[in-house]
Amino acid sequence: MAYRLRYLRQEDIAQVTEIDLACFPTMMPVPNYLTELSNPLAHYIVLADDSLVSAERSGTTIPGFSGIWMMAGEAHVINIAVRPERRQEGWGELLFIGLFQLARRLKAIMLTLEVRVSNKAAQQLYAKYGLTERGCRRAYYTDNREDALIMTLDDPGCPAYDAALSSLRQEYTLRWRRETELESI
Repeated sequence: MAYRLRYLRQEDIAQVTEIDLACFPTMMPVPNYLTELSNPLAHYIVLADDSLVSAERSGTTIPGFSGIWMMAGEAHVINIAVRPERRQEGWGELLFIGLFQLARRLKAIMLTLEVRVSNKAAQQLYAKYGLTERGCRRAYYTDNREDALIMTLDDPGCPAYDAALSSLRQEYTLRWRRETELESI
């Protein structure tokens, strides 16, 4: 398959910014992903599809991306974004698996994120991977002042969690017929 998870590159910035605007139109300003490339705290991955070369683009098409910031051993999920026309195809889960692998590779002692209280599908996905609700940030989202649930997993690199993660990755691979490995650097 032509799909792979890999680290964000400078040539991906235009597509990542386009996806960000489509997925989070009310979250302004859009992050400067070029600056994020040189930010030692920021770690972004993209879902790269070399088989979808369109007439207006040469090279890789990016259906989605995600990122974490590593601070004091904590992997904080910044975003998971998939082009609207590519949703419901399992890409968000694949990107989350990639972030999970990245957090483990970076030896995170905690993986945490905020999710809209109305986004039940995302909450179910995160719970499936072991994150639990730890609190609430009131009026967190600036577009509609919606609350955000704080979901966290302690010690994502714990050896006791290896079997569960392996099983979940295998389940994903069987369902979607895709590999789940994050490209190594």
